[in-house]
Amino acid sequence: MRQLLATLSLLVALGAFLCAPGLAQEAEEGSLKTGAFGDWLVHRNAGDGPRICFAASQPKSKEPAGANRAKVVLYVSAWPKDGVKAEFSAKLGYRLSPTAPVSATIDDTAFRLFADDDRAYVADAAEEAKLIEAMRKGSKLVLQATSTRGTQTTDTYSLAGFGQALDAITSACR
Repeated sequence: MRQLLATLSLLVALGAFLCAPGLAQEAEEGSLKTGAFGDWLVHRNAGDGPRICFAASQPKSKEPAGANRAKVVLYVSAWPKDGVKAEFSAKLGYRLSPTAPVSATIDDTAFRLFADDDRAYVADAAEEAKLIEAMRKGSKLVLQATSTRGTQTTDTYSLAGFGQALDAITSACR
């Protein structure tokens, strides 16, 4: 598992409630909103500690519509101090089945993810770079996963503005 999971937990705590329906988000305490690009918002941590930046978006649609879930957010994060420029993660709003597959499909290209509690990540750095590049070029991302209770979910995200958001986290996190 990636060494940055502990740091990502901090990042997710900072941004846990940054997304609201319609992307009418406010900066989470401890983070500063630095920009909005299409369906993506960019934040960075406040204060004097090591710089952490992230782009985040909520799904345009969630299926099944009536599933009992907490906040659902897709992140791409950067931690320059640790050499991380663009790490993909998704908070799915429920505990993921550790044995069921998790996938992110961008247009027609599928990427395999791994589950860690209520989040999903890309296990391989080379695949992650391909996924980020596909997100930059794509129009939508479909995330499919299964809860520990066996509920299968499909979340669809717009990638409008993602390329600009990625550029912004690169600039904000030097």
